[in-house]
Amino acid sequence: MKTKFNLLNLFLFGFILISSGLQAQGVFGKWKVVNDAGRVNSIVEIYEEDDFVHGKVIRITKEEHRDQKCTKCPGKLKNTPIEGLNVIRDFVKEGDEYVDGILIDPKSGKEYSGKIWVDDKNPDILNVRGYIAFFYKTKVWERVE
Repeated sequence: MKTKFNLLNLFLFGFILISSGLQAQGVFGKWKVVNDAGRVNSIVEIYEEDDFVHGKVIRITKEEHRDQKCTKCPGKLKNTPIEGLNVIRDFVKEGDEYVDGILIDPKSGKEYSGKIWVDDKNPDILNVRGYIAFFYKTKVWERVE
């Protein structure tokens, strides 16, 4: 009986560790940026630095586009390579969401206020929402395995 009890405790402890590890992963990690046609354009890595959450383009999927620059980006970002560009900047955690940051669209150079959060039903889906006034658009990114 004692052996069964210890094995059950070990199983439950392992399950709790695995579950909490998946939950802790949250928004952090690598995400596929999927366009409206369902194709993956790039991979963005979301990370924390100096108490803020950021996301950087770490790979553009089409090799022939990897040397593109953000020609329409404002200020110091103008003409910087898109691969390596922080397209998610300065988000802070608020409950289960990250808010009050800036999203950059490298194609248009436009900056949007936004928020990001992991889908309630699927931890491998990231919702990325950009706002213009009270209008918004939400994109769905997929976690890289």
